[in-house]
Amino acid sequence: MSTNLEFFSIDATTIVGTLANLLILFFVVKHFLFDKVNAILEARKNEVEKTYEEADTKLKNAEKLEAEYTEKLAGAKEESAEIIKNATKKAQKRSDEIISEAQNEARELTVKANADIEKEKKRAVNQIKDDISDIAISIAEKVVSKEIDPKTHEELIDSFIDGIGE
Repeated sequence: MSTNLEFFSIDATTIVGTLANLLILFFVVKHFLFDKVNAILEARKNEVEKTYEEADTKLKNAEKLEAEYTEKLAGAKEESAEIIKNATKKAQKRSDEIISEAQNEARELTVKANADIEKEKKRAVNQIKDDISDIAISIAEKVVSKEIDPKTHEELIDSFIDGIGE
């Protein structure tokens, strides 16, 4: 049992040597390893921060582009509404012009038709007057049974026609 106790015994020099080795190992590892690992970690941290900043910048740009797109879309809607409004106004104006032209043509046709009617009426009245004067002359010749000179004949016809026209 004594061999087992020596194995489990505490020796102060072993503890001090182990601590000295541990400190030397710590400084060597710190000098050669920790600074480089810290530099790598710092570089990685900076890279991650840069990536986040780029992502934030791109997000802001995307939001800005979206706002511009929305604004342009609204402008396009307003422009299309304005174009439709103008086209409607032009169509209404042209429609009014066509209607006005048709009304003017109808008025002109009415005036012309009325003038033609008046002309035909006068022609018919003149024709009737001529027919009546011929009839009157025939009757007058038969009644009088004598010949009348042309001047007297014309006076009789005019007085007869004036009497009939009224």
